[in-house]
Amino acid sequence: MSTIHAGQAPVEILLQPLGIDQARGRQGMLLLIATEASLFVVLFFAYFFLSNGDWRWLQQEPPQITYALVMLAVLLGSSAVLRWGEKQVEAGRFAEARTAMGFTILLGFGFLVLSAFEYRGHLKHLTPQMNSYGSIFYTITSFHVLHLIGGMLMLSYVLLLPRIGRTNRPPHRAYSDAASYWHFVDIVW
Repeated sequence: MSTIHAGQAPVEILLQPLGIDQARGRQGMLLLIATEASLFVVLFFAYFFLSNGDWRWLQQEPPQITYALVMLAVLLGSSAVLRWGEKQVEAGRFAEARTAMGFTILLGFGFLVLSAFEYRGHLKHLTPQMNSYGSIFYTITSFHVLHLIGGMLMLSYVLLLPRIGRTNRPPHRAYSDAASYWHFVDIVW
């Protein structure tokens, strides 16, 4: 640690020795997001490939998107709340940031409940074994739900950390990195 000079803020003192470790955590999260994005790109290509060869898709009734639109609103709201929390961390208001993260986790649970209702409705008319559409639909949506649960676990871990701002010990930018993953999961939806 460097010596404290008059007028130097404590946060600046903490950030001086970080160097490359700050970048490693951020780069690690970006690489995780890139690999997960690749998975979803492949799944979406599979969806479009399968739809071109399965004429039964054209005969089926289009899926109801009522739940999907509500779920979209829930996830967009959760991202907005979490982004506000990130701003609170930057301003040093950690209690407000924790509140935003807790509310985001609650919205994530709301999304899971809505997903269960959506599945219940879809399973009356479409099962994974029915055809390629049913198979790919449940594959993509189930992977998204699993990623959302992973994001909720990341946010819960950060919520339990004793310090959520920048530190000189790992995890250096836990709030920001977990929020980046959450925003990615929201974008996939």
